Amino acid sequence: MLLRHPHITEDCRAVSEILQRVGDKWTVLVVGKLGDGPLRFNELRAAVGGISQKMLTATLRGLERDGFVIRTVFPTIPPRVDYELTELGHELLVPVSALGAWARRNTSRVRAAREKFDDLHG
Repeated sequence: MLLRHPHITEDCRAVSEILQRVGDKWTVLVVGKLGDGPLRFNELRAAVGGISQKMLTATLRGLERDGFVIRTVFPTIPPRVDYELTELGHELLVPVSALGAWARRNTSRVRAAREKFDDLHG
């Protein structure tokens, strides 16, 4: 069978995996906040707002696993843990920030389009 698109299946899977990580709303917010510099867990949680401890932990672990965030434990009592963007994370900050800015600029246009669609198809 001849494929219509010259995309390699493995490339599509790889792109999909990465977009699932970086397209998540919590990832966008966490990466954006860490773009200003290292933060402790509770500082980050307060800065993001609305994120549960469990979700922030899961988001940070995923970002750390993917190489976007580094976790540094300081040997104090109690232990101090900082999170910061890696070089790869700083590179990700560029498109994530652009996407966030685009979303803020176009929220009203998207809402208007949804309302129009719902009126026609509702």
